[in-house]
Amino acid sequence: MIILETERLVLREVTVQDAAFVLDLLNSPGFLENIGDRGVRTPDQARTYIEERVLGSYRDHGFGMWLTAQKSDGAAVGLAGLVRRDGLDVPDVGYAFIQRAWGRGYAQEAAAAVLAHARGPMGIPQLAAITTPQNLASMAVLRKVGFRFQGMITLPGAERESTYFST
Repeated sequence: MIILETERLVLREVTVQDAAFVLDLLNSPGFLENIGDRGVRTPDQARTYIEERVLGSYRDHGFGMWLTAQKSDGAAVGLAGLVRRDGLDVPDVGYAFIQRAWGRGYAQEAAAAVLAHARGPMGIPQLAAITTPQNLASMAVLRKVGFRFQGMITLPGAERESTYFST
């Protein structure tokens, strides 16, 4: 199901048919370095991750991460959406893109669309976002779409501090 569209992107619900893309994204160097290792190494593990984490979020919270694809050719380029995290009182805007999609403005376009969708149709007035302290590119995206740096935060179960932003 399509959630929203931007000028160049379509954001839709993830399905188990997206397992190959999700497997690639979760094991990409940028994801591992900036988000973390989810321990997903096989197509079967990717399907389980989708069923439990992604589809579970849709069921439990009414939102989650959405597959982000180029309108021009339908190619999946990332995930973007809303995450409910322990330690945060409000939903977290998140995104991750495969390296070949970096530098095209997709993260900013998707994050702005997710923010507008959350505040508008979903009626969520306050949102958070977190990054690793070294992810300067992601911090720049968050600032451009209207987030403000609030400080450092260590989420429950996390091994490292994150930068914490809010709207």
